[in-house]
Amino acid sequence: MLFQIKSYLKFLKNSSNQHGVHSPFVYSLITKCFYDKKKYAEYSILKQYRNSLLANKNFIEVTDFGAGSRVFKSNKRQISKIANTAGISPKRAKLLFRVVNYFQPTTILEIGTSLGLATSALSLGNKKAKLTTLEGCAKTQEIAQNQCLLQNLSNIEFITSKFEDYLVNCKLNTEHCKLIYFDGNHSKKATLNYFELLLPTITNETVWIFDDIHWSIDMEEAWEVIKKHPKVKVTIDTFQWGFVFFRQEQEKEHFVVRV
Repeated sequence: MLFQIKSYLKFLKNSSNQHGVHSPFVYSLITKCFYDKKKYAEYSILKQYRNSLLANKNFIEVTDFGAGSRVFKSNKRQISKIANTAGISPKRAKLLFRVVNYFQPTTILEIGTSLGLATSALSLGNKKAKLTTLEGCAKTQEIAQNQCLLQNLSNIEFITSKFEDYLVNCKLNTEHCKLIYFDGNHSKKATLNYFELLLPTITNETVWIFDDIHWSIDMEEAWEVIKKHPKVKVTIDTFQWGFVFFRQEQEKEHFVVRV
């Protein structure tokens, strides 16, 4: 926790709003998406989804996986507590919805379904997109799948798999992943492995979002490696998330933006 507080204070010192941005692409993203104050009807669906989980006091067996196929831990947890502590926040769910709504990707990959709070935001952002979401724990993904059905979110393919196994074997190409939300194994090794495995899918319009880039020293190191990669052109640090773009017409730039 102390590390994250120090990281956040450093972030605040270095961050700016749209007035510190000179890239037209990034300026438009910030003003028309990040800072969009419109009250979207989909926000009520996101709230209903969350409230339903928060009201669920049942316990499920949750299995988390470490690197490769190693089981990291398995224990019983209450659904409401998972939603309250481990799920995406209401503010971030709305932002994720706006990002998808802004870019309108036709295909989306989510690495880490959990209870589907972020999944619902990705789905609602573009109901015509094909969304594939991966989860290693079958029990949590089952809850997410049922919740999405209750909200009539029908553009989602749920896959229970260890992330690396899927990424190695599924033969993804540039048509499969116009936007990727990385919210799985929050370690340097796993994050950089997913990054390398998915590089063959990038196009000029690809959008990647990495969750918890300041979660640990490990994740900050991974974020630095990603920023410096020669194929990466524009990165945006919003503290919780790191946005990555591969637009070849852009100068290589890094932005630190408050949202």
